[in-house]
Amino acid sequence: MPPFSHPRIYLASRSPRRRELLHQIGVEFDTLTFRAPPRDDADVSEAVLPGEDAETYVQRVACAKADGALRRLGWRSLRPQPVLSADTTLDLDGEIIGKPDDETHAVAILRQLSGRSHRVLTAVAVADASRMEHSLSVSTVHFRPLDDEDIRRYIASGEPFDKAGAYGIQGRAASFIREISGSYTGIMGLPLFETSELLRKFGLEV
Repeated sequence: MPPFSHPRIYLASRSPRRRELLHQIGVEFDTLTFRAPPRDDADVSEAVLPGEDAETYVQRVACAKADGALRRLGWRSLRPQPVLSADTTLDLDGEIIGKPDDETHAVAILRQLSGRSHRVLTAVAVADASRMEHSLSVSTVHFRPLDDEDIRRYIASGEPFDKAGAYGIQGRAASFIREISGSYTGIMGLPLFETSELLRKFGLEV
């Protein structure tokens, strides 16, 4: 299939960071959203299954989001074009850490991350009516020690509440990070190398 001169996809995500990153590499897209909490769509549940490790979990959720997006294209009679979904989670010594439920949870997560290394995993899936492809980006982030005042100020900024691990590397939490190994954009929530490779498989010139 020849590449489109102007790549266009559906983005199955509410994340403003993912929108910004797709704009960065010149991908045109329409946003296809699901319900927000507390009435999440049952077919794209982000609940961790018993015994599931971080790699399996994040790839399963990204693919479930892509599957859900394809179903919604049919339900809404939208024009067919590839859908892109992604999911990001943290792995701290085998514990899967997602978005904080509330302020108390955000404080607890940041205290766990203080002075330690953790992994950030972002899975990306691209699908159309005939197939699905997915890829996984794994990065390591090392936090400096955080004191209670560091955490209090960060919580007060409002930044932690829609982000896996209760922080955003592109925001104020950059001052917490001593070192990273891996993909900066993957830690943000959409690894651009892996994303570009997947989109090329669907004939989109990136």
